[in-house]
Amino acid sequence: MAMIAEQQRLLEAEAKTAHWRRWGPYLSERQWGTVREDYSPYGTAWDYFPHDHARSRAYRWGEDGIGGICDNHQRLCLALALWNGRDPILKERLFGLTGPQGNHGEDVKEYYFYLDSTPTHSYMKFLYKYPQAAFPYRRLVEENARRGRPDPEFELMDTGVFEESRYFDVTVEYAKANFDDVLVRISAVNRGPEPVELHLLPTLWFRNTWDWDVGAPKPRLSAPEGVAGAATIAVEHPSLGFYRLAAEGSPTLPPWWARKPPRTIASPSPRERRPPSGSASPPPRRGRDPDHSERPSRRRWASASERRTISTVSSSRAGCRARDAS
Repeated sequence: MAMIAEQQRLLEAEAKTAHWRRWGPYLSERQWGTVREDYSPYGTAWDYFPHDHARSRAYRWGEDGIGGICDNHQRLCLALALWNGRDPILKERLFGLTGPQGNHGEDVKEYYFYLDSTPTHSYMKFLYKYPQAAFPYRRLVEENARRGRPDPEFELMDTGVFEESRYFDVTVEYAKANFDDVLVRISAVNRGPEPVELHLLPTLWFRNTWDWDVGAPKPRLSAPEGVAGAATIAVEHPSLGFYRLAAEGSPTLPPWWARKPPRTIASPSPRERRPPSGSASPPPRRGRDPDHSERPSRRRWASASERRTISTVSSSRAGCRARDAS
């Protein structure tokens, strides 16, 4: 019997002649609120690093994202960010209740599905259901706080944001041409009754490892010259090597580009950020992205096509974004 391609990949991975497992779905669903990121004096991990801080602080021990992948040492990460034009923040990570917030303990309040993956992750498929209405962060927290242990949990479906099927099915697929060449396809389908806006922002970033080790070399993301017909981000990492992320289309560079050093996308210098307005959590130790608190339309991203119709979505933006992980 002839050997199938995945069997051959498995043999090569075991023999270490081809690193088929270098890239895979190793990016966490949630890094905020974990004991790994807890430096509080009394072990209050939920309060020390809440969801509100995750968009403006650098993690120490890992990263998180939606439908993302990374290398097996989580040095370089790729995940999907979304914006429906109504949310106050980008949808970059899954939302859930902490242990004290949930009437039955911690609980993620999202709908997402891992649909497929081969043993070597040569093919992976992920589905996320993104509401077209503003995501009800506050309502989920407040209503679950009012409920006691005998009561049922208040779920995202109970908020009414999915009525009349007003949501997007966003599918992310990964396929490996070889162990170091990963193809990505992101598709969005409007399940609702009318055309609405959707911004798709595949995001590439490094896990911040340099601020914790004095003198450690810093990786670099940059835009290479002379790449026609594609939006390209060049990757240079001291131990991972050189890679490129290329997206179809010819981007129009955003205004912030002119304020950065020539041809450099992200600067890895640490910054301080205050927590979002109204947050009762302790102040963050390190900033991650100084522009995140602005409206997402002013967010630092480069569009890979200025206007692109996705299924029945009449107005959308698709692009690739380099995020500052400092």
